[in-house]
Amino acid sequence: MRHRLPALVAALWWGSLTTIGFLVVPLLFAYLPSPSIAGNMAARLFAAQTWVAVACCLVLLLVSRPRNAVAQYPWAQAAMLFILGGLLLALLNQYGVAPRIVARQDLRLWHSVGTVMYALQWGCALVVLWHTLRQEAALPQCEGGSVSA
Repeated sequence: MRHRLPALVAALWWGSLTTIGFLVVPLLFAYLPSPSIAGNMAARLFAAQTWVAVACCLVLLLVSRPRNAVAQYPWAQAAMLFILGGLLLALLNQYGVAPRIVARQDLRLWHSVGTVMYALQWGCALVVLWHTLRQEAALPQCEGGSVSA
């Protein structure tokens, strides 16, 4: 089960980014009575998403190498830059961009910057998920077709 944890965590990270950013927030703006109410709720959801991203990245960093080993797993070597990049993007978006949007400071610019950073984080999460799934496919199969423990 431990070898599946990176793929599950990466799927949670990517799936939560996808759900919040591409489904829930657009629905808020489509169905809530005013853009102000939708914007306030979207800000709360994006803040919660930041903590999901931070938790997922920290778990991925913690399970990136075997116990008492110096070398990382192959999936982690390939994905490390994207884990750290996604973590940095999430934190920069939350603490660098979001306060400027809330303060209504040059909204067009900061909304664009935040959107690009969110999309880049989504891409980082997708690359990490891809590498963890490649690791899953490389595991030995037992005769019944299920992955051996």
